[in-house]
Amino acid sequence: MKELKLLSWNVNGVRAVWKKGFNDWLQKEIPDILCLQETKARPEQLDTGLTEPSRYITYWNYPEETKGYSGVAILTREKPLSTDYGFGIEEFDKEGRVIIAKYPGFSLLNIYFPKGDTSPSRIHRLKYKLDFYEAFLTFVDSLKNKGEKVIICGDFNTAHNEIDLARPKENEKNSGFLPEERAWMDEFVKHGYIDTFRQFSKEPNQYTWWDMKTRARDRNIGWRIDYFFVTENLLGSISRAFILTDVMGSDHCPIGLYLKIG
Repeated sequence: MKELKLLSWNVNGVRAVWKKGFNDWLQKEIPDILCLQETKARPEQLDTGLTEPSRYITYWNYPEETKGYSGVAILTREKPLSTDYGFGIEEFDKEGRVIIAKYPGFSLLNIYFPKGDTSPSRIHRLKYKLDFYEAFLTFVDSLKNKGEKVIICGDFNTAHNEIDLARPKENEKNSGFLPEERAWMDEFVKHGYIDTFRQFSKEPNQYTWWDMKTRARDRNIGWRIDYFFVTENLLGSISRAFILTDVMGSDHCPIGLYLKIG
């Protein structure tokens, strides 16, 4: 039996966070697997310290057509059995939001879910987000229904419950806390996926994203929109789930869990 340390972090630009001491932080934390979202870069644009960090193998996904947008990465100390880069649906795969890595004993989905928007000119992005959610749920259910042990991590871009954001009433009409977005989160949980952080902490005022323009982090006026979910057959293997609120460099902070495997 061994215990793996998994971390997930929306870095809001991996080149920016690299300049803010990312490598020092990585070599200090030494996660077994680190999932990044909103990398906004292609491997050829990056320092080799990022594409070939000491003790890690890296995998990158990014939009083919749009530079400086979206993107995810996995840095892993153990080579996965296999990796895939989407759900097999071009409409969603083209934005470079998904990496699926299969390891002995579990499958890991690292996902940067789309943002919604309620403004008239951008309302199509809310539909895209909800359609993406449905495509993801169909895909992950296909793994779960085969008996696979599944971990899903990343920025879901939705706070599930009122406890998950500082000002729920003021945000009921804003994407990220809309009734239809929260209803989908309810449905996701009903399908048998467990929010690992809430298994270990029921306390309020614990967030993973803060608005930079209003310096909301200084006042802890935040949202919890980054998650590790697991299938029920993995819950007994999770020994701890946590939020690293003191880690700076992005408008999000890292989250993590410890997984006993083997």
